[in-house]
Amino acid sequence: MPLGPYYVYQVLDPEYAQPGQPAAIMFSIQDSQGHDVYNVTTMVEVYSGQTGDRVKAFPWTKEPVGDFQLFYTFENVGTYQIVLSVANGPVNTNQIDPARTMLSSSFGCNCDRAVYNVSISNNSFGGVFDTTVLAAVFAPATLIGGVLLYSFKNRRKTGYFKTQPGDIVRYIVIFAAMAGGLVHFAVYSSHASLRIEYSVFLIIAGGMQVSYSVIYAMITLSNASVGKMFPRLHYRKTLATNLFGLVGTMILLGLYGYSVLFPPPLSPNNLPEHVDAEGIFAKSVEVFDVIGILYIMRLEKQLLTKTLQEPA
Repeated sequence: MPLGPYYVYQVLDPEYAQPGQPAAIMFSIQDSQGHDVYNVTTMVEVYSGQTGDRVKAFPWTKEPVGDFQLFYTFENVGTYQIVLSVANGPVNTNQIDPARTMLSSSFGCNCDRAVYNVSISNNSFGGVFDTTVLAAVFAPATLIGGVLLYSFKNRRKTGYFKTQPGDIVRYIVIFAAMAGGLVHFAVYSSHASLRIEYSVFLIIAGGMQVSYSVIYAMITLSNASVGKMFPRLHYRKTLATNLFGLVGTMILLGLYGYSVLFPPPLSPNNLPEHVDAEGIFAKSVEVFDVIGILYIMRLEKQLLTKTLQEPA
C-alpha cells in the first residue's frame, strides 16, 4: 500500500490468526524502488471493527530498519483495523497520540497514515486454504498420471507401438515435471505480497516446466520410431530436450536452496523463505527429475551406440 514516499506491506503471522492466539503484526516499509528504508519513526494502533474503539496502541518508536514486527493477541472474533503512522516531521517519541475517529486522517500529526483490515475467526481457514491449494495441484497431476499410465499400458497391450528401454522412467519424468509446474502455478499469488517479481518468476518457472514435459512427451515418446530411422537426429533432439530440463531444474533447486538459507534477491524483509509443504513437494519431484533425466541421458547414449553398431 502506498504511504507517503513509501510502499508498505503488512501481514499477520500466523496469516489466519484466531482469537486468544498471539500473533505477530509484521510490516515492511520500502522506498519507491523496492529497497528497505532505515531509521523510520512509526506508531501502530489496533481498532475494533465492531465498536470502533482503539484496543491497543504502540507508541512512537524509531525503527532502525523498515522491516519490523509487533505482537498482539486479538481477544474476540471479528474485523480489526491496524493503523500504521509513519512520521514525516517531529513527533513525540515513546508517546501515544490520542485515538481518532477518522482512522486515515493525519490532521494534527506530522505523519502519513495507512489503514489495514484484518479478520480474526475461529474457523481454520488457513487449513482449508492450504488443502484447497494442494488439491488443485494433486487433482490435475493425478489425472495426468492416469492418462500417462493408460497410454503406456495401451501401447504394451496393442503392440502397435513398441515400448523402448526406459519408457517407465520417461513417463514418470514427464509426470514429475508437470506436477512441479502446477505447484508453481498454485503458489505464485501468495508471493505477490512480498514482491511482484517473485510471482512473475514462479509463473515463468511453472510455464517452463509444463512446456518441458509437453516437448519431452512429443519428442521422446511420440517419435520413438524415428530413433530407428534417424538415430543421430533423434539423439540430438532428445539430448537438447534433456539438457533443457536438467539445467532448468537444477537452477530451480539451487535458487530454492539459497532462498531458504539466505534472504533471496529483492527480499523486502531480508529474511530467508519459509519451508512449506508446497515447496517440499515441488523440490522433491524436481530432485527426482534430475535423477531421472541423468539416467535417461545415459540410456539414450547407450541406445545410440547400440543402434549404430547394428547391421543395416
